[in-house]
Amino acid sequence: MSTVIKVENISKQYRLGDVGTGTISHDLNRWWAMLRGKEDPTLQLGEVNDRSKAGESDYVWALKDINFEVKAGEVLGIIGRNGAGKSTLLKILSKTTQPTTGTVKLKGRVASLLEVGTGFHPELSGRDNIFLNGAILGMTKREIQSKFDEIVDFSGVERYIDTPVKRYSSGMYVRLAFAVAAHLEPEILIVDEVLAVGDAEFQKKCLGKMKDVSVNDGRTVLFVSHNMTAIQGLCNQALVLNNGMVSFPKGNTNKALQMFKNSISAQSLSSDLSLVQTRSGSGNLVINSMIFKNKNSEIIISPSTGEKITIEFEVKAFMDIKSLSIAIGFYSQLGECKLILWNELLNSFFDVNKGVLLIFCVIDNFPLTVGSYTINLITSSNNEILDWIQEAKSIEVLGGDYYNTGKTIESSHQTALVPHKWEKLI
Repeated sequence: MSTVIKVENISKQYRLGDVGTGTISHDLNRWWAMLRGKEDPTLQLGEVNDRSKAGESDYVWALKDINFEVKAGEVLGIIGRNGAGKSTLLKILSKTTQPTTGTVKLKGRVASLLEVGTGFHPELSGRDNIFLNGAILGMTKREIQSKFDEIVDFSGVERYIDTPVKRYSSGMYVRLAFAVAAHLEPEILIVDEVLAVGDAEFQKKCLGKMKDVSVNDGRTVLFVSHNMTAIQGLCNQALVLNNGMVSFPKGNTNKALQMFKNSISAQSLSSDLSLVQTRSGSGNLVINSMIFKNKNSEIIISPSTGEKITIEFEVKAFMDIKSLSIAIGFYSQLGECKLILWNELLNSFFDVNKGVLLIFCVIDNFPLTVGSYTINLITSSNNEILDWIQEAKSIEVLGGDYYNTGKTIESSHQTALVPHKWEKLI
């Protein structure tokens, strides 16, 4: 197979705070270096794009020395935490921004779906935007017309096709934008996390279409998603970005996912909560650590839907505590509480003596579905808050066979599952 994307030593530098280089002296230094055939002096500055700590430089490398190749028909998943550089890389590949150093070689037409609001003219109707996008891709009017009905049918916005897209909801916008990008026969299709805006049915439809254009049409797809199950099901290759650099070069998807899960963040990997700053309460009892274990008592980072897990806490009491209450709250990325585990609801209080002890919460069938969640912890006694830790930990929940039927739950729109049964009266 021929190479359709070749990325060589791509780096992207940004200056924080100001637009442009900032001062006349910066511009003069760059101009003088250029006249002498020297390297841009600003390229010698800058820090790694680690957003977890404050930096000292005004310059930051959003990407640093990225290299990879993609062949025709491959589906490449790009994985990384927020701020890892995924979107910056896709913008460079889509040529909506230029790299600071390095080169990108593309073979064929590129259709990009990077974020809600890009690619369409808000004052034009859906119909006009279909023809506009096709023209940008170099297609003739006749070619676009031959695909028009298929695009509208796939998007499901036929009733609003002659309405200006500025009046569309974000879901309608993404539906039409993806339909246009996927059906106008680009050799390279680039899709960012934007599909998360759509409903579960449409997401499944889009994933099926991306697999279809790669397998049947031999086109190349670059796909960014935080849905690890979608990456695993769609992509035959993956690479992992961390702080703007490649931490796992393009290779086997399962190995890339495992590497990513093992390095989600120092906070996620570490059980130590003793130094967490975002906590409040009397401090008469504190939570020192929190870990997840599977049914074999092995420490895990990413629980799966339906898996038996144990959440283990180490707590330190500075005095005897009566009727200890402990609650675990799981929150979505939008801050919505999706699950609460609370011993008070079960009348399962603890009397705790001064010192260090372990507390366990056992869940036979973990009910949360695919997605990223943050965990808040709170302990109290007789209406007194002892220790309240917000965003104590972040976890990535993987798809699993909750009902033990051989059917893996992969949708992130079904928040939680419960045991249930069906009966009929004869």
